[in-house]
Amino acid sequence: MNNNNRRLIINFIMAFSVAAFLPMMAHASETEPVITDEGEEFLEEEVAPPDLRVIPKGISIDGVDVSGMTVEDAKLVVEQTYSKYDDIVFTLKANDKDVTATRQDLGLCAKNSDVTVQAATYGNSGNLIARYMAAADIEAGRKKNFKLSTGCNMSALVSFLEIACMELDDEPRNNYLVKNGSEFTFMEGNSGVVVMQSKAASDIAEYIEHEWDEKDHIFELTTEIKEPLGTREELAEIKDLMGSCVTDFKTSAAGRKQNVTNAVGFINGTVLYPGEEMSVHQVISPMTEENGYALAGSYENGTTVDTIGGGICQVSSTLYGAVREAELGVVTRAAHSMTVTYVEPSKDAAIAGDIKDFQIRNNRETPVYIEGYTTNSDVVFNIYGKEDRDPGHKALYITEVTSVTVQNTQWIPDPNIGLGILQRVSSGHTGCTARLWKIVTQDGVEESRKVYNNSTYNPSDRIVHVGVGTEDAGVAAAMTAAVNSQDPTVIANAVATYAPWVVNSVPYEIVPTIHVTGEPGPGGVTSSPAPTEQAPTEGVPAI
Repeated sequence: MNNNNRRLIINFIMAFSVAAFLPMMAHASETEPVITDEGEEFLEEEVAPPDLRVIPKGISIDGVDVSGMTVEDAKLVVEQTYSKYDDIVFTLKANDKDVTATRQDLGLCAKNSDVTVQAATYGNSGNLIARYMAAADIEAGRKKNFKLSTGCNMSALVSFLEIACMELDDEPRNNYLVKNGSEFTFMEGNSGVVVMQSKAASDIAEYIEHEWDEKDHIFELTTEIKEPLGTREELAEIKDLMGSCVTDFKTSAAGRKQNVTNAVGFINGTVLYPGEEMSVHQVISPMTEENGYALAGSYENGTTVDTIGGGICQVSSTLYGAVREAELGVVTRAAHSMTVTYVEPSKDAAIAGDIKDFQIRNNRETPVYIEGYTTNSDVVFNIYGKEDRDPGHKALYITEVTSVTVQNTQWIPDPNIGLGILQRVSSGHTGCTARLWKIVTQDGVEESRKVYNNSTYNPSDRIVHVGVGTEDAGVAAAMTAAVNSQDPTVIANAVATYAPWVVNSVPYEIVPTIHVTGEPGPGGVTSSPAPTEQAPTEGVPAI
């Protein structure tokens, strides 16, 4: 095709394109978004299927021939191209400290991430002129190479910087208070030096995109002084008791008391400024002997085991009660796997490593102060601040047990126990589901009620050893067979037959100690006469 003919064809295509595009524009302007009942635009989200479009012949990406590949295959080629930088080390420095990073940490990748789609649609996308020109090039056997433009995935880069700055920053110590009796003493904190994260992200991305020589590099990050929070005047407003909670731990073993007292000490004196959050797990960690913790009972996979730090959940649960009374914000709260003895269902807050945490937020406009301490019998948390609630405002929290699952009994024959004697090794736990209602009244008149949380507690088996110890082999065999039936009636009859002289205090049938209750009635009084009882303390550790 000579140049004159080619020019005529291009002019024709341009004229046709304009004529065809005008009605499309008119139609587009008349299209309205789909509006839901809530008045918001509705966008249907779908998971994109694998892109199986095939790339034409003669196409390469950064010099690698991708002809005949699907878009998905070509994406792997692009990723492999950048894998050559996997051994590159980037060092981020600030405050005489440094953190190393890989290319994945910084999100180093192809900035033109749609290059594989461009390769697959070459000759089939763009305006008619571009399509014609590309199709002519393919037909003539001319090759097309798409260059990769290196840059950073900003989302990955920002996420990494947030973590890295935890090590690089010298955070300020906020001004704080020390409580002596009923008096608060103001204490000055100190300023800190922190990385300017937004600037650091843009500086790193700019360098990678325009200056990087594909070698190791050290980034000196820009920092700024960060002043401590809390003026003397602000902290002077902390004087009102906003919420309080007390739980009993007088029957706890020495190790458990040590753990509870230790963890309470870490939280005591915390000042939370408006909008500030606190993770109980983070504040009281690590759970090590070096950090003051001892072995004590805790829940693990539905059973009770001794762990370093056992008992700390009573700390978070007691704090949860004070937080509710103060009506602070709750970010994260989880129920225990099984019921506990020191609070009613749905009034607990479990701590379990990185799996369960209790996190709170100061939703007030002024700072709050958390006081915590233990006595020989009690765990106490008080929350002080500037009381801005109306004197007639009251918030009542009522547990409603919605279902109960009575635990099973494992009957185990024991030749080391006298014939017919029952020994309860574990009481087990009654399972239940529960919800906590928050009922708000103003001058005694109910204003609102809502479900504050929902909780599920698993049952765990009661374990009872039955004595089959006797010199009479036939009686021992008969008693063992009865026990192995796992039928309490059969076991009771066997005991009555072969050991009628034995008087057992362990019941054959479990009487549940937790009962289904009704939704709280007016004024917060439960509509069902059956109370929510606490689990029995015998054989059940207070986790």
